[in-house]
Amino acid sequence: MLEFKQLTYFKEVAKHKSVTKAAEEIHISQPALSKSIKSLEEELGTPLIIRSNKTTDLTDAGKTVLEYTREITNLVDEMKLTVSDLTNLSVGQLNIGLPPFIGSLFFPEVMKKFHHNYPNIKLDITEYGGARVVKSVEEGEFELGVAVLPLDERVFNVYPIVKEKMKLVVHKNHPLVSQNEVHVKDLRDEEFIFYHEDFALNQIIRNHFFHVAGFEPKILFKSMQWDLMSELVAANLGVTILPESICNRLFTKDIKIIDLEPTIMWKLAVITKKGKYISNAGRKFIDFILTDSL
Repeated sequence: MLEFKQLTYFKEVAKHKSVTKAAEEIHISQPALSKSIKSLEEELGTPLIIRSNKTTDLTDAGKTVLEYTREITNLVDEMKLTVSDLTNLSVGQLNIGLPPFIGSLFFPEVMKKFHHNYPNIKLDITEYGGARVVKSVEEGEFELGVAVLPLDERVFNVYPIVKEKMKLVVHKNHPLVSQNEVHVKDLRDEEFIFYHEDFALNQIIRNHFFHVAGFEPKILFKSMQWDLMSELVAANLGVTILPESICNRLFTKDIKIIDLEPTIMWKLAVITKKGKYISNAGRKFIDFILTDSL
């Protein structure tokens, strides 16, 4: 008989693309996990994974089972949340996806205040790049996430929390340093310290700034850390574009911060998937962050 535990184990193997890594993550032995997956395959009458020495890929049947498994586990999680809310409104657990840029800027103080107000609600925070946060909220891995707008509001409920300008950051000896404002067309020949593809800002700035001006930026380095990006600029290795609140934290004398034309806005929002049940803990967090000043 097919068991729910088998599906959750299979989901972990698919996530990590490795029986060994999945076994370590869920704290069971590799032989026990392999036996569970084999039993599931026998129950369904078809192989679900392609086994090799380096990685574990899914068969076509495995990909179909994974989609159903996600739906089933999401429904079970939703059931648990609903029952928990009905029986005990003072406790709960909230899974949040948070991009590293955003987390380091705004959320330590927010989390501190929220925990003070709701000490029995556990916050389980995972740091992903913005694009992955959005995907994970859509797939049900996180109940809510923090993401960069714009997003498809047919898929997500969007609760805006931050809106600020993006700024150009250059070395103090850069030819543009004397200007108070720089137009995008003047950046055509610059070498950029840019965002990793996991960050929503990678595509947002490309599509709504560079491509509109008719060119593809020359990217020298990509990073997931704003402090490294600014340090590379300070070392005169290129220019970058950062949110104003991050620029306000840059204390090196080797850089200059300049306004951009046209203006690029950095807009952040808490997001949840439309049609998905939001727990009492989730609703409390959304209400709290919308009323608390970031």
